[in-house]
Amino acid sequence: MKKLLFICAVSLLVSCKSNYLSSKKTSILLNIAKENDSNAFVNIRNYSNDFVFDMKYATTDNFLKEKVYPCAECFLRVKTVKALLEANKAFLEKGFRIKLYDCYRPKAIQKKMWKIVPDANFVANPKKGSIHNRGGAVDITLVDSAGVELNMGTQFDFFGKEAGHNFLDFSAEILANRRLLKEIMLQHHFKSFDSEWWHYNLNGSNKDEVSNQKWRCTN
Repeated sequence: MKKLLFICAVSLLVSCKSNYLSSKKTSILLNIAKENDSNAFVNIRNYSNDFVFDMKYATTDNFLKEKVYPCAECFLRVKTVKALLEANKAFLEKGFRIKLYDCYRPKAIQKKMWKIVPDANFVANPKKGSIHNRGGAVDITLVDSAGVELNMGTQFDFFGKEAGHNFLDFSAEILANRRLLKEIMLQHHFKSFDSEWWHYNLNGSNKDEVSNQKWRCTN
């Protein structure tokens, strides 16, 4: 009888634990579903460990020569994150991964950048806003399995003709690297930006509203 009661108690405990885990999993799935149903901003770090981050505007290593972001976070709209995850999966299968330089940018920071460099050739006028302000743009490159950046011919935020996709006076290696980046990004619902090899916009993101939502710093 005692043995039977023990077995029943164990069974009940296992059942409770299973129900708890199931409930917890369901809660997580519901949260994700809620995000997917909205146009919410999320931190891409919470969705994958397969990206490399080098958030330039959270440092002074950028063309502004000033730190304009409070921290090195990468927030994007859920739909942008989903497309980027699929693109990175394709790169991983080829032995590479995406390195992120810039993601969503609040309008207040766009105004700050415009104050430093009030030139539409380099910074989008905050009156109109950029796709970065809409959570649909990413500035990226590729790194190999050792974390070494692929040679793309110029540095990030180099504002010369050599940064454009139509500039072909490069080695076969550089052209192949740019082509790899562009082809896979286009296959995963992104559009390239003619004058900047690193800049990609999610299709249709130009229709989203400019946002001034601030991100929470966790690092």
